[in-house]
Amino acid sequence: MSILRRDLLKLSGASLLGAAGTGVAACGAESSRASIASDPSGKADYTLRIATGQVELAPDTVISTTTYNGQFPGPLLRLTEGRPVVVDVHNDTGAPELLHWHGQRVPAAVDGASEEGTPFIPAHGMRRLAFTPGPSGFRFYHTHVAAHGDLARSTYTGQAGPVHIETKANPGAYDQEVFLVLKEFEPSLSHGGDMAQNFLAGSPVPDLKRRGEKAMADSLARGMPHGYEVGYRAFSVNGRKLGHGEPVRVKTGQRVLFHVLNASATEIRSLALPGHTFKVVALDGNPVPRPADVPVLWIGTAERVSALVEMDHPGVWVLGDVSDDDRKAGMGTVVEYTGHTGSPRWTSPAVFTWDYRAFARSGSPTTRPDHVIDLLVDKRNAADNGFNVWALNGVPFSMAANRPVLEVEHGKRYRLRFRNASDDIHPIHLHRHTFEVTHIAGTPTQGLHKDVVMLGGYQRLDFDFTADQPGLSLFHCHQQLHMDYGFMILLRCT
Repeated sequence: MSILRRDLLKLSGASLLGAAGTGVAACGAESSRASIASDPSGKADYTLRIATGQVELAPDTVISTTTYNGQFPGPLLRLTEGRPVVVDVHNDTGAPELLHWHGQRVPAAVDGASEEGTPFIPAHGMRRLAFTPGPSGFRFYHTHVAAHGDLARSTYTGQAGPVHIETKANPGAYDQEVFLVLKEFEPSLSHGGDMAQNFLAGSPVPDLKRRGEKAMADSLARGMPHGYEVGYRAFSVNGRKLGHGEPVRVKTGQRVLFHVLNASATEIRSLALPGHTFKVVALDGNPVPRPADVPVLWIGTAERVSALVEMDHPGVWVLGDVSDDDRKAGMGTVVEYTGHTGSPRWTSPAVFTWDYRAFARSGSPTTRPDHVIDLLVDKRNAADNGFNVWALNGVPFSMAANRPVLEVEHGKRYRLRFRNASDDIHPIHLHRHTFEVTHIAGTPTQGLHKDVVMLGGYQRLDFDFTADQPGLSLFHCHQQLHMDYGFMILLRCT
């Protein structure tokens, strides 16, 4: 997905993506624009059809999965901040479905989470969704049904597509805009194969590590196996395996803005382009306080990174995952300079630590929270028919009872303080809000606004948000296995 935009190089990178996520205090203003349109009876602006069909990742890799409009990724939806939109969603499958507007501040009835009260899209039926997009920036849409052990459901399928919400002025500072959606297919269960954990900045907190390691040792001593994990056989960028999609075609001297979405159900992804550097200008669609140059992007499940690349190293290159196995299995695409041909080249980058602090301002936020909520994350190894169970403050979420629920007061600023007593990295997500990361990797921070952030193994993390969305908002780990087996909680704003 590539879009040309010329003669805009004089604009600053800071103005590139507008004012999305400019602060927790601004959330209320955005909320007032994210309401159901008053008259959704006319013609829809977009139509999405959920159906099962075949996707060709490569001539020798044709998979059956559920998609939007018969394609993966789903169509890029370009919306305008503050301009109401109507989307008709048809469900041509035999099971009820949900469509979640990830990263937007929309009413609970539209957001796409049944726990919040969003109605299902019935099997062989449709729902008309009317709302006002916001905030501006790179968002996406995806299914939000539970999968549990069914790897043909939910985010294991091809139900994901990018959204770009333009600011009213729509400024830019680049020649070409490229959307990349990273996704694995053909999942299977195993008792091993944990992903890399050592790329994330921060050190384990000793008491959390002791607690987690003791719980695991006690479980194994009782004869329990390691809990199930998910592995994949096929990897893709924009629905094609490396070497089988159209290359990203560039010219020497161009400035290219890459919008990268990790649409995985469970995996953390990386991306490198030999001989080039990424200037990260936005995370989850929100401009960062300090744009920074990095050699590798590390992207948690459901995170988005927007980064500028100066095309100053002519040739034909692999833009791919730093994992040799995953890249060779398809997780990559080709970047081809005009006038250059031949086999794409890959060179492995040096080991690089992903550090959110590089993009944030140092020091504690000037606005103090009205309330602090402590949340301890525990893993119960293989406790549910071989699947790990996840508990917050000792309580796994019950989908049957739709609990636990935390009460929050409208207009108050809350700090969620996480302590992770597991070695897993958790990409944690709060619906219908943008939060500010206020403590990470042992350091207080300010100004970094996100809707997903990776909580490191045996680490602590704080984020602040203003409770300005009436009703229920879902908080969960975006790793599908973790979410399905307890790592969720509801916030009720009154």
